[in-house]
Amino acid sequence: IAFVGPPPAALRMMGDKLESKRISREAGVNVIPGGSESVRDGAHAIEVAKSLGYPVMLKASAGGGGKGMRLIAGDQAMLEDFPRCQAEALAAFGDETMLVEKF
Repeated sequence: IAFVGPPPAALRMMGDKLESKRISREAGVNVIPGGSESVRDGAHAIEVAKSLGYPVMLKASAGGGGKGMRLIAGDQAMLEDFPRCQAEALAAFGDETMLVEKF
């Protein structure tokens, strides 16, 4: 059996949303606004969300399948959901890095 697909390094890069968006932007591919930096905490996530305009998606940088991801409509929801998403991401992927994208 022969594996047909991208090399392991490419799979690793695409498994990290922050890294994959950076690579995509450098290649001239359109990406969803936001997600160019990790967010430290709920207050930082609110700053980024306000610059993008609500609603936004709060996302784990690692993994997939909807774990560590929430649709956020305002500041209060961000403050409430940020620690939950971060804990979920850490438990599921071993990485609590979060980002915010425009929805």
